[in-house]
Amino acid sequence: MKFKLLLLLLISAFTFNFVIADQGENDISIYTGTFDVIDKEGDDQTTLFGIEHKNPNLFRDTFLGKFKPVTGGFMTGDSSIYLYTGVEAQYGIGPLKILPSFAPGYYEKGDGKDLGGVLEFKSELKVGLDIFENSKLSYSYSHISNNDWGDTNPGTDNQQITFSKNF
Repeated sequence: MKFKLLLLLLISAFTFNFVIADQGENDISIYTGTFDVIDKEGDDQTTLFGIEHKNPNLFRDTFLGKFKPVTGGFMTGDSSIYLYTGVEAQYGIGPLKILPSFAPGYYEKGDGKDLGGVLEFKSELKVGLDIFENSKLSYSYSHISNNDWGDTNPGTDNQQITFSKNF
């Protein structure tokens, strides 16, 4: 069932990409990693798979750097789902990119970790390397929590490996 849902997400993202292709370039990322890396009990740690969309045409160059909207979602091995939309900054040093982001989102715990509410906030630091023309390989570390707005706020730390391609 999880594989079918992930496959459906991937097909939907690529279909969405072709529908809006006439509006310019799109950056689609596919990532996998570990959910709840620093789980003290070890009972909530699981894998995660996700997809993310960024439109490079929506870059805004400011005195703080380049910013663009980011939208995505992931599913864990315990059927937890997180859907988010937010903003990502980009700083480059040659082929190396540093990409901090912040994204509020909707979290459904499924059979996984209870984060205390449905509104959760993801802050992430990603370091990427341009590997081919219009392609990037990245490592990221993120933290998701509800800022003490929920019943509890255990939070979760995650790490991912991401492959991004501009279409």
